[in-house]
Amino acid sequence: MGVVAVVVFLLLRLTAGDPAAIIAGDNATTQQVAEIRVRLGLDRPIAQQFAIWLGNVLRGDFGESFFFKKKVADLILERLEPTLALSVCTVVLAVVVAVPLGVIAAYRRATWIDRGVMALSVLGFSVPVFVTGYALVYLFAIQLAWLPVQGYQRLHEGLGGFVTHLILPSLTLAAIYVALIARITRASMLEVLDADHVRTARAKGLAEMPVLLRHVLRNAAVPIVTVIGLGVALLIGGVVVTESVYSIPGLGRLTVDAVLARDFPTVQAVILLFSLVYVLINLVVDLTYTVLDPRIRY
Repeated sequence: MGVVAVVVFLLLRLTAGDPAAIIAGDNATTQQVAEIRVRLGLDRPIAQQFAIWLGNVLRGDFGESFFFKKKVADLILERLEPTLALSVCTVVLAVVVAVPLGVIAAYRRATWIDRGVMALSVLGFSVPVFVTGYALVYLFAIQLAWLPVQGYQRLHEGLGGFVTHLILPSLTLAAIYVALIARITRASMLEVLDADHVRTARAKGLAEMPVLLRHVLRNAAVPIVTVIGLGVALLIGGVVVTESVYSIPGLGRLTVDAVLARDFPTVQAVILLFSLVYVLINLVVDLTYTVLDPRIRY
């Protein structure tokens, strides 16, 4: 996390664009821009700026947004629900769809089912998120008028609207995630299908479904869980694009707006939050290994 904080802080200040000039506007004088820089503390040496910012962060103060004129912590809390809802729906949808697809592809290996699943996986992984998003909007929202084009409805405003506004964004974001998990599931299953314990289970007369689920899938679960955790990086990147396509007021959209406005405190806080979530999820994944495989101990 410390490395992330240093890299993000330096990259933002080394990139082109002056927040003071953006805030002042096109018609501002040099004196006005300089006054804003002093007010924001941007006139100080970078090392001093970093020390002040890091000290505030350690106290739980992420500062005030240059662009939104609000506390960054309050901004994040306001935008957290849409991103959290979209991410959870995407992960659940991806796992529910991708794992069975991978299992079926492995069980029916070298058949048209296997080739079809792998073709869909390659397509889902290759097509950019925004292309998938616009295609789904055109089909289901514009042509068929089944779902809203854009926007987000909070849960307390009604469950129906909350769900309908999440369907298209979740499908868009899940496409690449499904492709990744399905391919890894298939590969992991193929490694276990011909193992000795699987042949023994079949020789005992066990039905094929218990063999697949209890003896094959469970022993192939470690790589699958690993890729689910690693896929959070794809999920975080996809959230930024998906929320922009569907005009969802979440953390991804906040990040885009903050980057365009050179809103340093907001960008730094959001990236730190994403990094913390990524680290925590991968820690949970590592701890899950001991449940899936008792031979693993930490």
